[in-house]
This record gives sequence, C-alpha cells and structure tokens, in this order.
Amino acid sequence: MKIFLKAIVALFLISLPAQAADPENTLYLDLKDGRVTIEMFPDVAPKTVTRIKELVRAGFYDGLTFHRVIPGFMAQGGDPDGNGTGGSGQNIPAEFSELTHLKGTLSMARSDNPDSADSQFFIVLDVSSHLDGNYTIWGRVIGGMKYVDRIKQGVVPELQNPDKIIKMQVAADVEIKEQSE
Repeated sequence: MKIFLKAIVALFLISLPAQAADPENTLYLDLKDGRVTIEMFPDVAPKTVTRIKELVRAGFYDGLTFHRVIPGFMAQGGDPDGNGTGGSGQNIPAEFSELTHLKGTLSMARSDNPDSADSQFFIVLDVSSHLDGNYTIWGRVIGGMKYVDRIKQGVVPELQNPDKIIKMQVAADVEIKEQSE
C-alpha cells in the first residue's frame, strides 16, 4: 500500500506543469522528442548538485548517449565512453538520503564503492524503492517525463544508435542568455 501511495504522489508530481522556481537549481535536458525540466536538490545532495552544474556548464553532457535503458526501471547516461565505463574523472562522495526512488527521480550511478559516483546518472522510470538509501538522489523530473519515457530502450553494445542528450543547461543560464538577446 505504501508503494502504491508513493506511485500516486509521483504521478501527480510529474504531471504538474514545469516551473523553474529556482532557475539556478533547475536543469533543461533536451532530448530528440522535447525538453525535460529537472528540479535539483541542493539541500539533499549539495556536492552532487554542484558537480552536475559544473559539468552541465562545461557542456560535458551535450551529445552523450543513454547507454543503458531498462524498461520499467531506469534510463542511464552521462558516460563519455558511451558504454557505462567512463566518467569525468572526478568522483563525488555519496550523499544518501531518506528520499524514495519514484518515477522521475534522478540519481547517481556508481560501482560497488559508494563514493564512486562521477558523471553517470539515471532517471527512474518506475518506483524502484530497492535503490533507496544506496544511491545519491539529486533531483526529479518536473516536466517532460513523457520524453524520458520515449528514450530508446536497450543496453550498449546490443543497443544500436542509442538516444542522445542533445543539450543540458542550467535554467538560470538560459534565462540570462535570453535576456541579453
């Protein structure tokens, strides 16, 4: 029953219109089908959010693939090698929390070492409470989840021509650019 209620809340939250309440902690993730808006959680995972913003502002994620997309589970990307073995070269210490992996949650991928998260992240496609307390949750989709649901499924190398992150931007940077034009 508890998981069912969490799923209902998650569906409600991801159906709300995307509003960047705090543009400095909002990301725009542009996919082939449209824009996904992500609210980041700097109070929950400050080191992770800081590092994600550094990578986004450096253009690190632009053009990277979703190399592991498992239906009903998650879509993983952020690997410059495109096969799940690469990263930016800077590990981020674990920042585990009491938050739950609901549909639309963004969390950091890692190896068996809890402090091995780097640049790879995943977006949860369905309630995955078995991950709770073991992976750093750093954000949630607040708009455009339907575009995440359309990411091509499969795992590299069997997955041919995986979908890519067209562009990832901090909303505050987009607003500043638009104001200066």
